[in-house]
Amino acid sequence: MRAEAADAPISAADAVRASVSYDQLRIFDGSLYWLETRPDAGGAATLMRWRPGEGTRDAGPANFHIGSAVHAYGGGSFAVVDGNLWCVGEGGLYRRRRGGDELELISPGVMGDLVVGAGELLAVRESEQGDELVAVALTGPLQVRVLAESAGFFGAPRPGPAFLAWSWWSERDMPWDACELWVAPYESGGGIGDPVRVAGGADESAVEPRWGPDGALYFMSDRSGWWNLFRWNGQEAQAVVPVAGECVAEPWELGYASYDFLDDGRIVMAVQQGPRHRLLLVDPSGAATSVELPYTSIKPYVAAHGTAVALIASSPTAAPQVALAHLTADGPRLEVLARSEHTRLAGRAVSTPTELRVRVADDREVLALVYPPTGAGPGWRAPVIVRAHPGPTASCLLRLDWQAQFFTSRGFAVVDVDYLGSTGYGRAFRESLYGRWGVDDVDDCRAVAEHLLVTGRAVPGGVFIRGASAGGYTALHAATQDGPFAAATAISAIVDPDRWATTVPRFQRAHALRLRGGAGRVHADAIRRPVLLVHGTVDAVAAVDDARDLAAQLTRRGLPHELLLLDGVGHYVATSGHAGAALEAELAHYRSWMGEAGGDPGCYTAAAGS
Repeated sequence: MRAEAADAPISAADAVRASVSYDQLRIFDGSLYWLETRPDAGGAATLMRWRPGEGTRDAGPANFHIGSAVHAYGGGSFAVVDGNLWCVGEGGLYRRRRGGDELELISPGVMGDLVVGAGELLAVRESEQGDELVAVALTGPLQVRVLAESAGFFGAPRPGPAFLAWSWWSERDMPWDACELWVAPYESGGGIGDPVRVAGGADESAVEPRWGPDGALYFMSDRSGWWNLFRWNGQEAQAVVPVAGECVAEPWELGYASYDFLDDGRIVMAVQQGPRHRLLLVDPSGAATSVELPYTSIKPYVAAHGTAVALIASSPTAAPQVALAHLTADGPRLEVLARSEHTRLAGRAVSTPTELRVRVADDREVLALVYPPTGAGPGWRAPVIVRAHPGPTASCLLRLDWQAQFFTSRGFAVVDVDYLGSTGYGRAFRESLYGRWGVDDVDDCRAVAEHLLVTGRAVPGGVFIRGASAGGYTALHAATQDGPFAAATAISAIVDPDRWATTVPRFQRAHALRLRGGAGRVHADAIRRPVLLVHGTVDAVAAVDDARDLAAQLTRRGLPHELLLLDGVGHYVATSGHAGAALEAELAHYRSWMGEAGGDPGCYTAAAGS
C-alpha cells in the first residue's frame, strides 16, 4: 500500500486506522505484556508479549476481548504467573493454562485490578451493592475467597511481606478527592488481620500503594497540593521527593503504575506538569534527576525491567509506542517494542502545537495547545476547532493525534484547552470546577477562542467548539451563548447533570453530584448555535436517551441540529469501529456553518503558508 501524497488531506479511514492505543503495560515472568487496541478491528483489545531475544508477538487468547468493566472504566484486567494467563472479560474471571488455548471460567462477576502475590491471585470484585477484595489460590481448588467488603470502593490490593495493602474510598467520594490507604496482616490462604489506616482522608487522596524492595510501603499522596511520592516504614509516612507536579495520573482506572523500582535501588516515575510529562529518577538519598527522552506524554504504566524502564509514550510527532529505555551511564538508550505504523501515513507532515496562555477572571491563566493548519507558515489564519477534553479531571495530551491531524490537514487549526478542573495543575485547580461545571469551563474555552480572534489567528464565523463526554456538556453550554462559536459538536455528551447522577455507573455518582450546581441541564430552547450530537446506542456512562430527548426538543423548536446514532457503540466513539463516520459527520457539520470562510478552510491555509 503506497503512502498518501504529502499535501493530500488525511482520510477519516486512515486517521482511525492509525489511532492504535496501548494500555496496561506490565511485567510477568521476565516478559513485558500490554493490551493493544485497534479501532479498525472493532476496538477489541489484543494481549501482546515481548520477551528479550524473541521480540513481540500476539499472546492471545484468540477471539476473546480482554477488558474489565469494574468501576465502569476498568483496569488491571490480566495477570500472568508461571505461564498461566488470568484475565477478565465478559462473563467474569478466566484462566488459560500454560501452553493451552481454552479459557476456563473461574468466577462470574465484574472484576479487575488483578495482581499476583503470596501464591494467590488478588482482585477487586464489584456489584451494585459495593466492592469486595477477593483472593483465588493459584493451585488446588479454584475458589474465590472474600477478604473484605464495603459499600464503597476498593483498589490496588498489593500483597507485601506478611501484609496486604489496599486503597479505599467511600461511595460519596471520587478517589482523587478522598482516598484512604490501609494495611493489614495477611497470609496466603487466610483472611486479613486488624487493618491500620496509613494515609488519606476527607482532604487527601492517597493512591497507588506499592511495596518497595526495602520492605517499606510507598504510595502517592496529594497532601501537599500535588500528588507526590511517600514512604511508610510501619510507623510514619515521609515524603520521598517533593515535586511541583503530579506524580500520578488521576485514577479513572484501576491498575495504574506511575512509578516502579529499578534493580540498582533507584525509583523511576512519570511526572505531569500542565500538558507535559517527563520521567524522573530518584536515588536512595532522595535526589531527583530528569531522564532526557524524546517524549512529552507518558501513560500511567511504568514498568521497571532490571535497570531499564518500559513505557507507553508519545510526542507531537510520534504516535503512542511501547518503548524500553535502558538507563545507562551514557544516557538513555531507547528500544521501541511496538509502534503504531500505517503505511499510507508514512512520512506525512504533521501539525505540531505551540503553548498558548490566556489570562481570565481572577488573574487566572488558562493553557491551551494550538495546532495550526498543516504546513501553515508563522502568520497563519484559519478556521478553529476548540476542543474541551473529557473528564473534566483529564487534561490536554501533548502527543500525535491522527484524528486532530484529519482536521489540520484540511486547513483547520485545532486548539485543546486545559480548562479549570484539569489535572496537571494541583489539587486546588482540580477541585475548583465543583459547583461551577458548565460555567468556568465554558468561559475558559471562550476566552481562548476570543484571544485567537482578537490576535487575528481565527476566522470570524469559523470558530467551533467540540467535546466528548463531560467535554460534550461544555460544548453544549457554549452553544447556549452568543459569542465566538459558530457551531458545536457534542460526542457522548452529558446533557442533564441531575439525571446523569441517577443513571451514571455507581463509581461516578459522587463525581456527578460534586460537579453539578453550575449551569445545570442543557435546555433546547436556550441553544443559539447549530449542534451536532454523536452518541453510541449502548453508552453505559452517558445515557443515549438524553441525546435523543434533546434532539427531539430541538426538532420541535425548529432549531438547527443533527443527531448521529452509532449502533452498538459505547461511550468511546473515537476508538470504536464507527470513529470514521463520526469524523466525517463532524467535518461536514463545520463546513456547513463556515460563515465567512464559505465552506472552504483551505483558502486560509494557502494564504498562511505563502
